[in-house]
Amino acid sequence: MNSKKIILASNNKNKLREIKEILTPLGYEVISQSEAGINIDIEETGKTFKDNAKLKASAIYSLSHTAVIADDSGLEVDYLNGAPGVYSHRYAGEGASDADRYNKLLSELKDVPEEKRGAAFVCVICFIDENGIEQYARGECRGKIGYEPRGENGFGYDPVFMYGDKSFAEISADEKNKVSHRAKALEKLCEILKTKG
Repeated sequence: MNSKKIILASNNKNKLREIKEILTPLGYEVISQSEAGINIDIEETGKTFKDNAKLKASAIYSLSHTAVIADDSGLEVDYLNGAPGVYSHRYAGEGASDADRYNKLLSELKDVPEEKRGAAFVCVICFIDENGIEQYARGECRGKIGYEPRGENGFGYDPVFMYGDKSFAEISADEKNKVSHRAKALEKLCEILKTKG
């Protein structure tokens, strides 16, 4: 079976690994935009995850005319009325580290009781096929914000996002790939791709 090529509109190694692990068994070869020879920075000016995913996918598609997958994801915290949301990556300012971001979040939730610490990781994927047809898939994983970073795996807000009694940084990549927001969105995308054949 010939594998079909999909360009991921990102050079994020963690995202690339997660998406490859889920799409490769379906016969897709996923490559990063730099592996496709596209070196552009796409400004995420959208107001929603869907807007940003579409911006990224459309920009890469217009240069490659190859199937493209783009996702935009972030953390929505109930107590903060859905913040940081689309600003999850820029939450602690430009050039901030993952630790800067989750520490800012922890400080904003200081003294907030456990029952008000509900949160969801949200992911919206935009897939544009080789003919320019757009499809969207959304996934979400609910949990709570813990009180301190825990675990060595994962990236982003994973060390403070509690899924049951473990943080996302304490569970294995395999476990996370079954329950994460990105996994759920990719699962929906897989259904779309299977029906497309």
